[in-house]
Amino acid sequence: MIGVFGGSFNPVHSGHLLLAEYIREEFKLDKIVFIPAKKPPHKVDSDLATAQHRYNMVQIAISNNPFFEVSDTELNREGLSYTADTLVEMREENPDKKFFFICGADSIINLSTWHNVNEIFKFADVIAAGRAEASDIEFQNMIQWYQEQYNAKIFCSGAPLIEISSTGVRNRIKEGKSIRYMVPEMVYNYIQLHRLY
Repeated sequence: MIGVFGGSFNPVHSGHLLLAEYIREEFKLDKIVFIPAKKPPHKVDSDLATAQHRYNMVQIAISNNPFFEVSDTELNREGLSYTADTLVEMREENPDKKFFFICGADSIINLSTWHNVNEIFKFADVIAAGRAEASDIEFQNMIQWYQEQYNAKIFCSGAPLIEISSTGVRNRIKEGKSIRYMVPEMVYNYIQLHRLY
């Protein structure tokens, strides 16, 4: 069983890693594959680091966890990075594996606007983690709607809320504040070395 954790990871931070490890254990996943998006369709960050920098940061952040991998599948694909396309590709490469797409409650609320959302539910079960900014009622209503519309299998993670965001990390860098411990030390060093954000 493989967890698929996509995102812009701009940058990857300790909250991403804690969430992935919690979900891996909670759902007894064999591994979690982090997939940095080359061109995230729902992100218009003017301070989006290059895809290669974001991939490199994920790679060094997870280097000491044997259950974590990073994939460059979206970096190698032209155009916008769509989760549905990635899941189709991964399923073709691993037809005997079961996939779980990991996302936040805020993504669940907006998932109906995603490209080929029916393919996401067709090729993976979904594990949703709570987010402070997501309405619980709206979240539960959307889960029910996806189940009715797409026969979706959506599981809610009991992972604790971790109040760290990539936006918050970038803002602290702009304000000249410390991001130590918000990101792994090697990511902190990488950001400083390449003067990102």
